Amino acid sequence: MKNEIAKNPLKLIGQINRTFARVVDAPLRELGFAIGQLPVLVALKRSGELPQSELARIAQVEQPSMAQLLNRMERDGLVSRVPSPSDKRSHLLSLTPEAAKRMPKGKAVMDRVCRTALSGFSAEEEAQLLAFLLRVNVNLGNGEPDEDL
Repeated sequence: MKNEIAKNPLKLIGQINRTFARVVDAPLRELGFAIGQLPVLVALKRSGELPQSELARIAQVEQPSMAQLLNRMERDGLVSRVPSPSDKRSHLLSLTPEAAKRMPKGKAVMDRVCRTALSGFSAEEEAQLLAFLLRVNVNLGNGEPDEDL
């Protein structure tokens, strides 16, 4: 496995992503969040209200998966639904006040783990790593990354 990773940096990126998710999972769960909810939470924080279809696009998941996620988030008091003023068949989703209140603590968890992951890196090394990863992201057609994630 180590030889495989040494030959393919994208496999290492995947491994790092899985490790990061594992490390932040427990502290996020203590706050009532799950890592899979982060794209939705960030998008709603930024935009206020969004339809399910837009949240599915942002999170890059299929509509049925987003519907299940949003149902759980609504059950857990993280999001609320209101009828869309422009389309009575659809709903707009927004953060609940309680979720918005807890989000800074969730961001602090993520920031702390990021600082741990980058400990020992100089400012120049961090900038170089970021530039490389941004280039990989663009090469894969993802454009600009979400700055809050």
